[in-house]
Amino acid sequence: MTRSLQEIAAFVQARILGDASLQVIGVASIAAASAGDLVFVEDEKNLPPALASKAAAVIVGSFAGVHQTSKPLLIADQPRLAFARAAEFLIPVDSFHPGVHATAVVHANTKLGKNVQVGERVVIHDNVEIGQGSFIAAGCVIGPNVSVGRDCRLYPNVTIYPATRLGDRVTVHAGAVLGSDGFGYVRDKTTGKYHKFPQIGRLEIEDDVEIGANSTVDRGALDTTRIARGTKIDNLVHVGHNVQIGENVVIAAQTGLSGSAVVEDSVIIGGQVGIADHVRIESGAILGAQSGIPSKKIIRGKGVVFWGTPARPIAEYLKELAVLARLTKKKT
Repeated sequence: MTRSLQEIAAFVQARILGDASLQVIGVASIAAASAGDLVFVEDEKNLPPALASKAAAVIVGSFAGVHQTSKPLLIADQPRLAFARAAEFLIPVDSFHPGVHATAVVHANTKLGKNVQVGERVVIHDNVEIGQGSFIAAGCVIGPNVSVGRDCRLYPNVTIYPATRLGDRVTVHAGAVLGSDGFGYVRDKTTGKYHKFPQIGRLEIEDDVEIGANSTVDRGALDTTRIARGTKIDNLVHVGHNVQIGENVVIAAQTGLSGSAVVEDSVIIGGQVGIADHVRIESGAILGAQSGIPSKKIIRGKGVVFWGTPARPIAEYLKELAVLARLTKKKT
């Protein structure tokens, strides 16, 4: 899609230096840019390569206002954010063709909003509601009593179990499973056998959440598993039953959250983090990759990075490593 710099600047709230009528057709890295592309620079040291590139224009910070250049600039407080928003403006998410494919199986009680696309071999059970402008890709299965909000994107082979609710603008990538039974069993002390504990709760996913490919989110056992507004979950993440995840949380790949864990707002969780049951991660904490959090532990410290198993503040962890290194040298 072609846009003028004036249109892009208005959308990302940037100031233009140069020809506002210049047409832009895409975004790229500095190294890969071609004529018509938009690039960005966060550090002044990277501005010369950007100006020497084939790019049509550059999104930069306020430091660029003092430079003389023939290449148009978009001045933004947060260049990376402005670049990301410009990409949304220039590049359509996917091709969209409203309607129900002939191979789809849609129950008569299903309520489809306006401009909904239902792809090949989709199965939608009874009493399902799908909001206006949503896209259900090939092979998805949506169980009874599910609600999908407006402008959602469900990519191929997503499975949604009964009694799950998705808010507006939720994106679920291929192969994800939402609302399946949690891992809950009761052991008979007499026979040693395990009996399944009821898994009859709900799953609630709020607006603007994104869930990565092949991730799984269990419904509550008796209550509700909840993922709050704006949270972003990477591929291959598991969220157990009764977990509560706050707003604007970021969770990287291969992380696992055990039952009844609570993650408060704006937490950042690195890859391969293991979170045991009934843990609480308080607002703004940062868990480094491969950290381990034991049962019922509370992680507290806005902006503090925690690392290791059991996780502790990274400064403390590095001191321990230094002591171990000195002891090892003494022994050798």
